[in-house]
Amino acid sequence: MKVIQLLPTLAFGDAVGNDTLALMQVIEEMGYETGIYAETIDERIKNKNVKLAYKVPYMAPEDILIYHMSIGSQLTYEIENFNCRKIMIYHNVTPPEFLAPYNPFTAGACEEGLKQVKYLSDKFDYCLADSEFNRQDLIRMGYTCPIDVLPILIPFDDYKKMPSKRMLRRFDDDFVNILFTGRIAPNKKQEDVIKCFYYYKKYFNPKSRLILAGSYYGMENYYHSLKAFIERLGAEDVYFTGQIKFNEILACYTAADVFLCMSEHEGFCVPLAEAMAFQIPIVAYDSSAIGWTLGGSGILLKDKNPLVAAGMIHQVMTRPGLKEDIVSNENIRLGDFSHDVIRDQFVQYLNGFTGERK
Repeated sequence: MKVIQLLPTLAFGDAVGNDTLALMQVIEEMGYETGIYAETIDERIKNKNVKLAYKVPYMAPEDILIYHMSIGSQLTYEIENFNCRKIMIYHNVTPPEFLAPYNPFTAGACEEGLKQVKYLSDKFDYCLADSEFNRQDLIRMGYTCPIDVLPILIPFDDYKKMPSKRMLRRFDDDFVNILFTGRIAPNKKQEDVIKCFYYYKKYFNPKSRLILAGSYYGMENYYHSLKAFIERLGAEDVYFTGQIKFNEILACYTAADVFLCMSEHEGFCVPLAEAMAFQIPIVAYDSSAIGWTLGGSGILLKDKNPLVAAGMIHQVMTRPGLKEDIVSNENIRLGDFSHDVIRDQFVQYLNGFTGERK
């Protein structure tokens, strides 16, 4: 029996791509014939079981197709042509209104993606959603098949590798480092992170810096608007890393004192779990899936007042025992996302769907 995964784009180092590759390993361990098929594949991904979408093998009725949904694609309309059992893994689709002012093409793909999610509402036998937020999204769009929540499978052992010494020399000093990682993208609201940092540096701690780690490829217009915003504010010590290597990302987490997230749309937000793994206290705005992902840990902000957020960061850095209490609660939540826990959940869900025991 085959269990294959299909998706529009298999990117290198992003949450969806990493999740797809990690799940393939689990499916292989369960004893199924498997593979990943995508319309476009990042050339840095070298795996004999990763192939272009047109090479999808014949799928018998007992076989299983797992489709990763995160953006619009013509591939979506091929799903109903497969005469096999079908599972969707739903990663959510970024609302196009965030992207339209900066990249109309990507906004259009997201707009089409939302239409396609609704179109697919009666095409799957079973769905897995990254978060409860995503599960509710599917229900709201008319899905009536069984839906379970399966957080992204994160290979936390990789985070134990050696961080970049060069990057550590750059940032690991007596400054307070405020970090946000993730693509430079309008839904992630890096301008609000910058605003909070500006108030923190001005009113609480001049010896601080902000590190915004992530690629701005495809969102160059938004990146330039952020640079112009920084100049208008007169903010100092704001660093964009751009696309960096994995060991450099590890160094950013290693050097960080606080993780600050002001994003307004996340289907899961893997960087929150990464920050937990590095014992970094998190201050985050309560939007989309963020509250669910934190699961009662971190500090959850109910509004975006930048001075309040700056004051909260100051409390974290100066109030005795507060940072330790936050990290302790994050460690408890992190246990829910451990590789073994999520792997076992996936195995249980797949076994329940197939009626087999592998």
